[in-house]
Amino acid sequence: MSKIAAPRGTADTYPPESARRQALEARVGAIARRFGYGEIRTPLFESTELFVRGVGEATDIVEKEMYTFVDKGGRSMTLRPEWTAPVVRALLEHNLLSNGPQRLYYVGPIFRYERPQAGRYRQAHQFGIECFGFAGPEADVEVISLADDVLRGYDLPGVVLHLNSIGDDVCRPRYRQALYDHFAPHRALLSADSQRRLERNPLRILDSKSPEDRALAETAPTVLDVLCTDCAAHFAQVRALLDAIGVAYEIDPRIVRGLDYYTRTVFEFVSSDLGAQSTVCAGGRYDGLVASLGGPPTPGVGFGMGIERLLMMLERAGLEPLPERHGIAVIALGDAARAASVPLIAALRRGGDVPVTSDYAGAKVGNQLKRADRANARGALIVGDDELREGTVVARDLVLRSQVTLAVSDSLEAAVARVRAWYAGLPAPDAVSEAV
Repeated sequence: MSKIAAPRGTADTYPPESARRQALEARVGAIARRFGYGEIRTPLFESTELFVRGVGEATDIVEKEMYTFVDKGGRSMTLRPEWTAPVVRALLEHNLLSNGPQRLYYVGPIFRYERPQAGRYRQAHQFGIECFGFAGPEADVEVISLADDVLRGYDLPGVVLHLNSIGDDVCRPRYRQALYDHFAPHRALLSADSQRRLERNPLRILDSKSPEDRALAETAPTVLDVLCTDCAAHFAQVRALLDAIGVAYEIDPRIVRGLDYYTRTVFEFVSSDLGAQSTVCAGGRYDGLVASLGGPPTPGVGFGMGIERLLMMLERAGLEPLPERHGIAVIALGDAARAASVPLIAALRRGGDVPVTSDYAGAKVGNQLKRADRANARGALIVGDDELREGTVVARDLVLRSQVTLAVSDSLEAAVARVRAWYAGLPAPDAVSEAV
């Protein structure tokens, strides 16, 4: 019988990779909370109407990339292709905006039917920030600096912040017309997708990856040439505040967003290490989205950061978020030792925060020690026939390769206390050489 493989464009995550991913997710969550953001989780699937209205009917996401199905009740549902529209839906459904401005973060999967390639999956995962209720440039800078903190914290080489403004409802119609006037005389030279975009949303042509579109896009007018007074002032203040807090950037007038709800500030963190898929984080301001989904006029700004792309960058740079050594492996040699170790294992697990594992397969001590090492255990308790007779366990430091003998025969409570005291006294992993 042939094996069943995971769907194309998806990937299984298992140890030790899952531990690296957990370390990264814990780190970005901690940074978000440091900035005052709380976690939000939304369903994996939503009403298709949410994305048609929120993302935009003429976008590639809605037209080409969504996983949409009809449920048994005849309703059209879509697997979440992006996070912002679902977050806004949750804000409105639960009336969260009545409590004032909202700072929210998320970590979780998105689903898009795209051609899989390095760093891009059909089921991908994003870390993102959504900040609602602040129209001023300070919120733009807060969000950008949070993303900068995540990336700079890993000291990643070759990451550059690209910054632009795409105007608002006042000046963007002028820019759309300027782009139409630029591209229309060359309609026949555009790709089929861009010929269609020309009538519906010519800004999307600037984001095209088709070679036939790139040359014309390079000579197109820029939005910075037509910004209204208010948008120009907002963009100038964003740049001044970024300068004030020491976040470096490059002005990139070719940045546009594929989602209709963006206004004014847009930005991308781009890595020279990712090839064609160079963007690891993208975001901007979306002041009209909440109102478009039936809520009160509410400014918003945020970003999405690809977890897979960030992990790929860290791996290539040799900066993977390696999980720290943590936990105790109980190595029992023989049937009697395994049976005798069960109460100690259970007691250590109860009320403690130190992981405790045991190999019940009866492997030799050397093999069990190797497995404990691969599992990143910090210490090991070894119980054999001699230890059973003497009422002891051998407590081994898996980093320093040193060991001591602990008495465990007087009472279970006393044995647990001695083991926990021994483990608590082990040197921190980063304080000793892993080569010892």
